[in-house]
Amino acid sequence: MKTKILSVFALALFFAGTPATGTYELGDAVNDFTLKSVKGESITLSKYADKGAILIFDCNTCPYSKAYRDRIKGLDAKYASKGYPVIAINANDPQKSPDDSFQAMKDYAKEHGYEHAYVQDADQSVAKAFGATNTPHVFVVKKENGKFILSYIGAIDNNSRDASAADKKYLEDAVDALLSGKQPETAKTKAIGCSIKWKEA
Repeated sequence: MKTKILSVFALALFFAGTPATGTYELGDAVNDFTLKSVKGESITLSKYADKGAILIFDCNTCPYSKAYRDRIKGLDAKYASKGYPVIAINANDPQKSPDDSFQAMKDYAKEHGYEHAYVQDADQSVAKAFGATNTPHVFVVKKENGKFILSYIGAIDNNSRDASAADKKYLEDAVDALLSGKQPETAKTKAIGCSIKWKEA
């Protein structure tokens, strides 16, 4: 019994030092947010998104993010005109990852010809609210009655290394379903990527 209590206490200490798993679940209405974009403008979800949005927690430095870079650009090219733009959100602490500083984000976006919004979650509040853990980590929201409803969580597809080998395009399937007035058949998958670099508590 004593060992069990000690184990529970140890777990409590562990989780006390890690970010919360997030407040949003599938079907929840998410709070509006405004974040600064690399183009110098403020991106507000409610003003930027028409039918919905593809929110991708992303960064400059993670190998997985780099592997998905062109796919993310392609997603915005495919869906922004249909009312589901990509908003890439960098929540990494630049103190721990200097190459994810705001200036580095601006340089990276310019170098790689980003057309989609690339914004900094400087205080990490948006990442924590969504329960984001990895880069990339996807959250698709659909606008219903003036609210944005969380409708898909997880991975872009099932092959992080090779886009041509991905035979399950979870994100595209989810957005296509939402555009046709249906719910995604697969609404939650496991996001694979690097851990978000959290600020010290």
